[in-house]
Amino acid sequence: MLEDVVSDLMRARARTLELTDLDEPTLVAQHDPLMSPLVWDLAHIGQQEELWLLRGGDQARPGLLAPEVDSLYDAFKHPRADRPSLPLLPPVEARAFCHEVRGRVLDALEQVAAGDLFTAGMVVQHEQQHDETMYATLQLRQGPPVLIGQRLPAGRRLHSDRVFIPGGEFVLGVDAADEPFSLDNERPAHAVDLGPFWIGRAPVSNRQWQEFIADGGYHDARWWSPRGWSHRVEAGLERPMFWSAEGTRRRFGVEEDVPPDEPVQHVCYFEAEAFAAWCGARLPTEAEWEKACAWDPARKQRRPWPWGSLAPSAELANLGGAGLRPAPIGAYSRSASAYGVEQLIGDVWEWTSSDFRPWPGFVPMIYRQYSEPFFGGDYKVLRGGSWAVASSTIRPSFRNWDHPIRRQIFTGLRLAWDN
Repeated sequence: MLEDVVSDLMRARARTLELTDLDEPTLVAQHDPLMSPLVWDLAHIGQQEELWLLRGGDQARPGLLAPEVDSLYDAFKHPRADRPSLPLLPPVEARAFCHEVRGRVLDALEQVAAGDLFTAGMVVQHEQQHDETMYATLQLRQGPPVLIGQRLPAGRRLHSDRVFIPGGEFVLGVDAADEPFSLDNERPAHAVDLGPFWIGRAPVSNRQWQEFIADGGYHDARWWSPRGWSHRVEAGLERPMFWSAEGTRRRFGVEEDVPPDEPVQHVCYFEAEAFAAWCGARLPTEAEWEKACAWDPARKQRRPWPWGSLAPSAELANLGGAGLRPAPIGAYSRSASAYGVEQLIGDVWEWTSSDFRPWPGFVPMIYRQYSEPFFGGDYKVLRGGSWAVASSTIRPSFRNWDHPIRRQIFTGLRLAWDN
């Protein structure tokens, strides 16, 4: 288990260094008010690793950075809009700090018992989550490309657009015994009884979204909730973020035609909600999504992954960021869940209709501020991960959340229908 955690730490750091192998002006600039300068993310990754794995989470305990510098990387103390004005470590010093912390962490982990590695797993997930955030920052950046995507599998035509999920009880969430690196909001496992429903076999595609636009979906209030319509008008929403009126999109500095067979991304919850209404459908609840993803009705038990017990691979899911885009619909025929639902892991985060709430019996983990401050706020749950998520940072039980207006993240949707 220690070897696995160390490997995950090393993979996360390799990706962090690749994403920040950029010139200093690019690293220190704020490319959008919603995002931090990349150099803040870089040093914050090292600061949090030191805090949790060398200082035991005790912020009062002296670390490698002076207290006044260490505090610059407190995400709750300094909102993103303020971070460019802070006296941040320059890139060379930030990299050196991360390198020093990592060396000490690897030495310290040699003394940790296998059963006490949860905190290290949490740190891995934290770094990989920031790497995904850095992808979002680089997508917002103006200028020529600095990343080159790899080829992804071809798609295929699906024989139907939806799958029936029978009603009945299933197990929602996980326990530490089954998923030792699951985070607090995923626990505990508990039985939930759902009625029957239908769910999309695949995520909604760009082609489908183009039909919504062509039919005037952005200008017909009957498809939108009152709050969603108000936001659409105020924000001037006409199409997904990064799309142009001419049918092109900007992707990491490249202007290209919108590929019709990819899952749509960069849409907010209100857009997803309106699109579903236009289709005569709705968004799934997160419980419905998880049942369609992880439950095996024949064995009456959860699967570790939709397709079974095999770890994610390039043949099963689009993860890790190498493609810089979602894979086409139908690209992963082997990814189907027990019910036959495909592409549930990777490609795009999928909006659900659920608010972010704790599961019954919730107990906060060592990092109490990870979930608790956000329960009951204006957040909608997203499921499944995106193409930019690392395999060490996603599970069928993983719960992401964000404000319903956000769309700079790699968000899409999957439809659901009542039986």
